[in-house]
Amino acid sequence: MLRPPTLPRRSSSFETPRVGVYKVFDREAKRLQKDFAARRDGGERSRTVDYLRDEVAERLMERFLDIKRKFDTIIDLGCGPGHFSKLLEPNKTRKVVMIDSSRESLYRDPDEEFDVEIERIHADEESLLNILPRQSQEAVVSCLSLHWINDLPGVLVQVKEALKPDGLFLGAMFGGDTLFELRTALQLAELDREGGISPHVSPMTDTRDVSNLLGRAGFTLLTVDTDEVRVGYPSMWELLEDLKDMGEGNAIFGRRHFIHRDTLAAASAIYKEMHGTEDGTVPATFQVIYMIGWKPSPTQRQPLERGSAEMSLKDVL
Repeated sequence: MLRPPTLPRRSSSFETPRVGVYKVFDREAKRLQKDFAARRDGGERSRTVDYLRDEVAERLMERFLDIKRKFDTIIDLGCGPGHFSKLLEPNKTRKVVMIDSSRESLYRDPDEEFDVEIERIHADEESLLNILPRQSQEAVVSCLSLHWINDLPGVLVQVKEALKPDGLFLGAMFGGDTLFELRTALQLAELDREGGISPHVSPMTDTRDVSNLLGRAGFTLLTVDTDEVRVGYPSMWELLEDLKDMGEGNAIFGRRHFIHRDTLAAASAIYKEMHGTEDGTVPATFQVIYMIGWKPSPTQRQPLERGSAEMSLKDVL
């Protein structure tokens, strides 16, 4: 279980998603949250809570290193300050293009922290084809930003269209079981104290949905797997503070902007009672879905036709 570092507790224009897209998330509110988090205390608070994204970036890099290919340029979509890009080395790529909707987060860290050439583009990830020409990229990577996308199927289609044939898409996003401890504690406390519940933790994609979405977007040779990162906190209050410093506050349309203090106190007690550990801490579980997809190409290895096997599986076994 990860342990966050001990810490004393103390605009640009974007294109609106196309008509017809059901919008769950307030993208402008999310941009402001990320901007505020990145510049708080000169960025020091934001750097202190990098532990989660750094851990996921390292696990995503392990999957990337299994791909025995060097890419001239890689797109880091929804990059933040570059958790994944900072791990790239010249033997895997010459250049990385970092794209993020939050200018403060995008420019938080200086260029000398990167080992490869970088270019930064401040733009909305939901309008990727307004930034990149079709069939222009060798690889697109996204590390923990897709869970704030309103039109996830549409963005995956845009990623596929931006890739060259046999281009790579590599992604990591939070799955549906993320922060289930916090979700249940808040719901039970709100039901008890206020007689109803409202959403405080964002809806997230299920593992099975990711495979279907990648296939519908036109990707092939799919690989999807899940992992968990568990972080121990002294109490629910430290978790909420770290989520704020990560820029991961609630950004659902119609969200409540205020929760009564006694409701939060009840949630903290329920959290500790239901999920507390023997050492007095409470765990927070982050489910991460990792995905790999390739844009179809005539040069890719193709599966054999059904019925073309030369040996029976029964004989092998």
